[in-house]
Amino acid sequence: MSHRNARRVVVVRPGSPSPAAEQHGITPVGAVTRGLIAGIIGTLAMDVWLYLQYRRGKGTQRFEDWEFSEGVTDWESAPAPAQVGRRAYEGLFQQKLPDDRARLVNNITHWGYGVSAAVVYGIVAGSLRRPRIGYGLLFGAAVWLSGYAVLPAMGLYKHLSEYDSATLAKDLTAHLVFGVTTSTAFAASLRPRAGRRR
Repeated sequence: MSHRNARRVVVVRPGSPSPAAEQHGITPVGAVTRGLIAGIIGTLAMDVWLYLQYRRGKGTQRFEDWEFSEGVTDWESAPAPAQVGRRAYEGLFQQKLPDDRARLVNNITHWGYGVSAAVVYGIVAGSLRRPRIGYGLLFGAAVWLSGYAVLPAMGLYKHLSEYDSATLAKDLTAHLVFGVTTSTAFAASLRPRAGRRR
């Protein structure tokens, strides 16, 4: 066999970036950092989209009040993110959270979930030879579907089949906005210094 047809063997030392990572110059820490920043951008984009739907439905709150859950004053009125955060906190620390923490817990859980999911996306996409923006559609759909897998088991959502198609479509669209915006922001962060390791 001639050397032209021989396969090149790539040796990857423990702790060194993968060959795909070397191609676009991203380290594991860089992937996490870029994922985190992309997640902030993606979560904000999703919230802006949801807020526009809220206003179309005759909602009257200002964006900042809506975004930071001004109407959430107790656990009875708290949405699913607050309930998840409450259960996690109370299960971990064995302490009851008072009603006046519902708003804060809702915001932390909502943003924390979006950003942490994007960090995972950053790690996976950063290891690929070509992180494509289109992967954001799969990512957004996976995040959407995970909610309907986990939250019904916690008693916070109904089963997927119990929601009407309009509700599911609205929720899925919001998550696709999140996924595509996150993947776009992540891909854009790789371009300025392509070929450099950071």
